Parts: sequence; structure tokens; C-alpha cells
Amino acid sequence: MDKRTLEFILSDQREEIEERSHEYLCHRQEESRVDLNSSQAQVVIGVRRSGKSTLCYQVLKNNGENFAYVDFDDERLVSLDASQLNDVLEILYKIYGDFQYLFLDEIQNVEGWHLFVNRMLRKKIHVVVTGSNAKLLSGELATHLSGRNKEIPLYPFSFKEFCTMKGVDIEHRTTKAEGFRRAAFDEYLKQGGFPEMLTILDNKNYVSTLVENILKRDIEQRYNISYKSAFEQMSHHLLNVAPTPVVVNDLARLFNIKSNNTLKNYVKYLKEAYVMIGVQKYSQKSRQRVVQEKVYAVDVAMMNQRENAFAGENLGHRLETIVAIHLTRKCKQENYDVYYLNDRSGECDFLVCKGNQVVQAIQVSYDISSEKTRKREINGLLLAARHTKCENLLLLTDHESEDIEENGHHIKIQPVYEWCLEIK
Repeated sequence: MDKRTLEFILSDQREEIEERSHEYLCHRQEESRVDLNSSQAQVVIGVRRSGKSTLCYQVLKNNGENFAYVDFDDERLVSLDASQLNDVLEILYKIYGDFQYLFLDEIQNVEGWHLFVNRMLRKKIHVVVTGSNAKLLSGELATHLSGRNKEIPLYPFSFKEFCTMKGVDIEHRTTKAEGFRRAAFDEYLKQGGFPEMLTILDNKNYVSTLVENILKRDIEQRYNISYKSAFEQMSHHLLNVAPTPVVVNDLARLFNIKSNNTLKNYVKYLKEAYVMIGVQKYSQKSRQRVVQEKVYAVDVAMMNQRENAFAGENLGHRLETIVAIHLTRKCKQENYDVYYLNDRSGECDFLVCKGNQVVQAIQVSYDISSEKTRKREINGLLLAARHTKCENLLLLTDHESEDIEENGHHIKIQPVYEWCLEIK
């Protein structure tokens, strides 16, 4: 690609990103984790369309410094290789003048990008990077930058961010505010948190296209998947039945995948591209923690807002998925771990651990009005208390709220929307 063409493209991109200064952009909690004074590359990583570029733009804009910007997800740059990144740098200096901050969007699209980033860091330029593939991004950084990077995971909107964008009161405890929050949560439970879905009507086409692009571009092309049809069928199946434990032998047999290692890699690729998140089984033994991992869609929109999706409106599974995503986001920020407990006598949906200590056990059930359901969920928490000695027991539901004593254990019952907003 000649420099003149590059200059046209990069000038267009500058014009596009500067137009964002006129938009109302939601503050994201992860913004505080981006350290622009650091000598490390700041790496914002997450599923496509989760708002990574917007977050980085807001942090850089609020910092008040001149920065240069390149979006490598631009189809006009598809043929760009690492040998031309110095041409890109030269043109950026021509367009932006002198700068100490460099914003590289979806950088993993350029093979050999890590060497360029390393050189920028040596030149004392502060680098902000986004990407949508954990393996290609963090794996290369760990290998080539020797710890000179800080990784910041970003997920689609939390319920709090969803309320902010919808103008919903999240503070006052009035009847009106409570009613609006409950209505917003019903919408969030079905629609999910992808930012652009707040402003478009054809949600199903949006999510279908998004999932297709991730499977074909971010996974099949990059990992040279041989059995594309089997991989895509397995991916859609997992999104349809999630949350579900991954039983490798069953999946391999169902999709006629002869190698269990191939099947394991397929699931790993889905997690690395942030289509799914995984929760390991709780055990003191490392060997048992790595089998029968439970997987969740990274957003409830992916569970049924796709063509030919048969997940249905299982509100219980959707509620559990929202809790899993919220816990994953929160625990990554606070350096906690999340597991699920399962043995022959029952199951507890989530155990939150600090080191080897369980600090909270959580059950999730959409509706506990049935005595049978209520008893099952409470028994799951009592099972967790017996196994782990944890006394911080929480039962999350769609709307019930009370505190109970059961077999000498205190259990708090709380609606998920209150828990997500941390309303006491």
C-alpha cells in the first residue's frame, strides 16, 4: 500500500473518531484502570462491539493530551503487514503532529504487531491497544513485551451502565424509581448489554452478524479451523444450551469430532474470542478444577438473539448468566476467583474465593415461589456452607427480598437488579 493511500485512510479515521466528541458516551468503570502515565502498554480486551474503542477514546480525550489513532479493523487496511507500520507512524506524525500517546485499535489484525508496540514503548510513547482475542493479544504480549503490558478486560454494559444510558434513576428508593429499575432490568434480561443494541431495532440480525464475524474472522481464519461446519454447529449449540458444563466426550460424539483435543481447542477459542466465559468446578485438587468447566454466553443477547437459535426465553438461565458476567467482571477487578460447586448431593451456582478461602456462596433462581424450588436453592447454599465453612450465603432471584435463618445459617434473599446496582 502506497503512503498516499495510507494517508487518506488514516485521515478518514481521524475525522471519524473526532466526531465522537459530540456524542454522549457512557462512563465505564474500567476507565479508572487505564493508566496513561504508565510505561506499560495499556491493553483493553474483550468481545467485539463491547465498547473498547469508546472507552479508550474517552480516557485519552479526558486526559487532554494529543494522541494519534489507527483502526486496524478497517477493511482498507486488510493487506497491511508489519513492514508498513513504520509508514503508518510517519503518516501519523504528519496528520497529528507530535504526540506521546498512540491508540491502536484491533491491533492483532497485523501479524508481527508486538514488535512495533515494543519499539514504541522503547521510544517512551504511551501505547493504548484494543483487541478481541485473548490468545493473540495477551499471549504475544507476555512473550515479547516481558511484562510491559497491563490487561484490562471489558464486557458489554453492566446493568448499572445500561441504566445510565437509559436515564434510569439508580439511587433513590422511591416507588417510581423502583418501578423504573424493575422495568429496565426486564429489558436488560432479554436484550443484554451490547451498547449499539440500545439504538437499533433489528437486534437479531445485529447479533447474528456479530457472532458470524467472530466465528469466521476471529477464530476460523486465525486458527485455520479445518472442520468449519462442525465448529460452527458446536458453537451455536453451546450458546443455545448455556449455562452448561462442557463434557468433552459428549460434544465430540454429538458433532462427530474425532479428537478430544480438537474439541477442547474449539471451546478454548470461543473463550479467547470472548464469545463465552468459563467457570471452573470448585475443588481443592487442581486436576478436578480443569474438568467439566461450566460455560456461559458473554452476553444474554447471544443466547437467543441469533438466527436459528432455539434457546427460548429461559429466564432462569438468563438470570444466572447475568450474575456470572457481573461476578466475572467484578472479581477480575478485585482479584477474586469464581467457581461452581457440584457433587452427588447437590449444586451451588457460584463460590467466590479469595485465595483458597471461600468468601461468598451464591444461588440464582428466577422464581422461588414454589416450595420445592425454594427448598432446592436453599439446600444448595447449605451444601456450600458445609463444604467450605462459608457463612456469607446469598440467594438471588428476580424479585423476592428477605432475610431468613435455616439450620443455623443466615441467608440473604435479594433481587438481582438490586445486587447488580449494589443497592442496600
